[in-house]
Amino acid sequence: MSDAHPAGECGPLDIRIVRKSFARTSDGRLEVLRDIAFTLPRGEVAAFVGPSGCGKTTMLRIIAGLDRDYEGSVVRGFGGAVGMVFQEPRLLPWRTVEENVRLVAPGASEAKLTTLFDTLELTPHRLHYPGQLSLGLARRAALARAFAVEASLLILDEPFVSLDDALAMRLRGELVKLIESRPVTTLLVTHDVEEAIGLADRLFLLSASPARILAELPIGRRDPASTAAIRAEVARVIGMRSVSCA
Repeated sequence: MSDAHPAGECGPLDIRIVRKSFARTSDGRLEVLRDIAFTLPRGEVAAFVGPSGCGKTTMLRIIAGLDRDYEGSVVRGFGGAVGMVFQEPRLLPWRTVEENVRLVAPGASEAKLTTLFDTLELTPHRLHYPGQLSLGLARRAALARAFAVEASLLILDEPFVSLDDALAMRLRGELVKLIESRPVTTLLVTHDVEEAIGLADRLFLLSASPARILAELPIGRRDPASTAAIRAEVARVIGMRSVSCA
């Protein structure tokens, strides 16, 4: 049985996923997560790095409350909304970019949306439909939708994939400002170790499927020597040979 519910108003995010598996078509079940346990104080940023297909997205879906078929518990010790960016934009195709954003944040002011669309370079595309957008533009629209929500928990699954380097760098800066402006507990899945180091307070290294936590690395100073030491530890623990791995 799972127990996923908010509790209290100022406690931490407490994750205890004992096991998650999927039914196979022929023989038994496929286990994808095992003994994932961590606690995050409110407002902390955690990044998760691991091999492709290890179960990172499944873990995020459980934490977001989208998948309740697992053993364990997810306790969010604070109220508020959840904002999420999936690997795919998942925009409603029959609504414009602006309508997709307003749907999740109906109370957002015009000034806030204008600033958000300007930041994401979406102003010329506010009235366009998802089918009229490139993948990069659709991903920006998905980011706008997540940022428009006054979220207490922000879940980001490879949020800057398909964006050019300059825009991705600017959006990382906007994310940092968002987090600094108010307490937003943030979970980030990325294959880019440099991105994880630049954004997170803690870095979790995950094993191959079934995913489990191999190491938890606090990120303090971001000087060249400290960053190099973290990169080396990532390579040692999970075998990544560069700071950006597919």
